[in-house]
Amino acid sequence: MEKLLFLDTNHENLLPLTYTRPIADLRIGILTIAEKWTYRLNMEAGFITEPYLQAKFAGNFGSDNLIINGGCLPNTELVEAIKNLKIGEAIIKNDKFIAARTNKTQLNAIDLSDFQQITFSSEYKEVEYPWHIFSWNGDEIRADFEILTTGRKSQIPDPTNRIAGKENVFIEEGATVKFATINADRGPVYIGKDAEIMENCVIRGPFAMLPGSVLKMGAKVYGPTTLGPVCKVGGEINNSVFQANSNKAHDGFLGNSVIGEWCNLGADTNNSNLKNNYAEVRIWNYNTESFKKTGLQFCGLIMGDHSKCGINTMFNTGTVVGVSANIFGSGFPRNFIPSYSWGGAQGFTEYKLNKSLEVAKLVFERRNKDLDQIEIDILTHIYEQTAKYRKF
Repeated sequence: MEKLLFLDTNHENLLPLTYTRPIADLRIGILTIAEKWTYRLNMEAGFITEPYLQAKFAGNFGSDNLIINGGCLPNTELVEAIKNLKIGEAIIKNDKFIAARTNKTQLNAIDLSDFQQITFSSEYKEVEYPWHIFSWNGDEIRADFEILTTGRKSQIPDPTNRIAGKENVFIEEGATVKFATINADRGPVYIGKDAEIMENCVIRGPFAMLPGSVLKMGAKVYGPTTLGPVCKVGGEINNSVFQANSNKAHDGFLGNSVIGEWCNLGADTNNSNLKNNYAEVRIWNYNTESFKKTGLQFCGLIMGDHSKCGINTMFNTGTVVGVSANIFGSGFPRNFIPSYSWGGAQGFTEYKLNKSLEVAKLVFERRNKDLDQIEIDILTHIYEQTAKYRKF
């Protein structure tokens, strides 16, 4: 097999997280879905995704291509089945596409009638909705931890730390961890290169923080929680996933949530993850343009990239925030906040594209990055695509 490509088959059900990335670029556990497969198959990955994302997430075909459903999570049985694929064969289960091998040099969707279909008889997981990310995060941290640490030695923990289950803690070179309490008896704890855990943090695994991330002083973290690369997080966090480059630097509670990239949660931001009547949580679904049952009693905040909220913001159970929203003020805002919204509980207006791009440019500069034309084009497309939701 020459090329590994991930195909978006369920893009709309994973919005707003997939407005700015292909499905396989979502982080769950320690790694993104694409990274999980590249480790297992020892192949570099490309993407077949929405046309407006393709300039950033390239996908080049060869003469022998392995195409994988971007939401599918690898396990031993599925990896073995995919390795045994021949050209012209596709793996399915319950009429759903999992993977295929083809010599076609261009492909935007899979027509299963073109392939000899092989039914996969074992179990597997496909990330189909945003809440799957935090719901399955613990199992994925454990699986990724094994892949990343087998045969390697952890940095020796500083003696100022209190650690239970030391054999389940892996600290990469350059990470700083002092005067922390870590309980890895219930799940592994992975601390990436150049990450920092400040004094008096209390962590219960499964927990992962990627390179360059910081856990602020006195933070309380319940697993399964993941901090993607270059995140700054404090306060109380429970079963949440930060994709990358996002901040919740101060006190406040975040639970059963997924936070995109380039987000900032102001001081004392809190979210509800349980309804007062203990009922099943429903959240906004872009595919049906209605609220969908999650099957969960605990479900918090889903926030798309580049969104921000001011100090003391309160989010209701099962709130969905789009891309580049700016939320502030007292009271609970609505539980579906469209992309490019500006306001709060008292009402919203449109967050003008030029103003939001000015902020994005400044945020990028703080991380020594440039907001290039590719990023601008993606954000502009999302602004135009989501205009129908901004009927304030």
